[in-house]
Amino acid sequence: MTILFLGIDLAKNVFALHGVDERGKPALVRPAVRRDQLLEAVAKLPPCTIGMEACSGAHHWARRFQEFGHTVRLMAPKFVVPYRMSGRRGKNDAADAAAICEALQRPAMRFVPVKSTQAQSRLAVHTARQGWVCARTAVINRLRGVLSEFGIVLPLKAATVRSRAGEQLDTVPGWVQTVCRDLLAELQRLDERVAAYDERIRLMAQADDRARSLMVMPGIGPTTASALLASIGYGHDFANGRQLAAWMGLAPGQYSSGGKNRLGRITNAGDAYLRTLFIMGARAVLAAAANKHDRLGRWATALAARRGYWKAVVAIAAKNARMAWAMLAKGEEFKPMA
Repeated sequence: MTILFLGIDLAKNVFALHGVDERGKPALVRPAVRRDQLLEAVAKLPPCTIGMEACSGAHHWARRFQEFGHTVRLMAPKFVVPYRMSGRRGKNDAADAAAICEALQRPAMRFVPVKSTQAQSRLAVHTARQGWVCARTAVINRLRGVLSEFGIVLPLKAATVRSRAGEQLDTVPGWVQTVCRDLLAELQRLDERVAAYDERIRLMAQADDRARSLMVMPGIGPTTASALLASIGYGHDFANGRQLAAWMGLAPGQYSSGGKNRLGRITNAGDAYLRTLFIMGARAVLAAAANKHDRLGRWATALAARRGYWKAVVAIAAKNARMAWAMLAKGEEFKPMA
């Protein structure tokens, strides 16, 4: 049996396989393969191209299949949906596997790079840190909500909530004092946990030559540098820096027709975490530009005055993404603009 392309619909316990031969005819259709049988089924096949959706566990399976000599391609699920012959109403595992196999053969299909265990380990640190940050924000909002029920309205700034919440404890009833003290204690614990993960990320970045070179660029710190390296590696999956910026969702959407070009808001595609980090770094660059007189500062200040604050922030973030790609893919060094 000659299989050229194999589509696998990933799941927790039962997987679906759909393989085609050199004529494009289905040669392997197995709609129900248990988890403990999947490796054995793939190992028996001659080296072929395997396609999967980029979802939970996809990178693990991709690394295992590569050990058997297969070429593995991962795709975003939204790129697979148009190839499902039965449409949205006929969705099942077998149809998904067939759609993956069909999308895999398209020459213009865009694929997700397979991450190494080291890259996934580093991203796990970022994921855990982001979870602690979200939990901390929830505790702050809960504390503000409890106090607002008794006429104490605190501003949104987290530092102000930390300082003023303790000062207001004597003005609320006893049980509310107990709740607020517990929330403040939980807030302090989460602050310590986030600080510990920040230190781990800083150590990861300092130990990597590429991360240290990226941190020379304004707007890129240890968190952004280590997250970018863990996500794209050397950036060789992108033809140029514009593709990386578009993948991060920093490029405007197009609504063009009849020869008229219409550009809209940024697409918000790609990795939301990376985009958030680059946007935060761009805000820091724009804030510092008012006190600087170099070329970058003058450009950022003029752009904000001409196009508005947020458009300038997005433009700076997109520029940083393009420069970061050039540094990773081409080995260039950052040259400050005088």
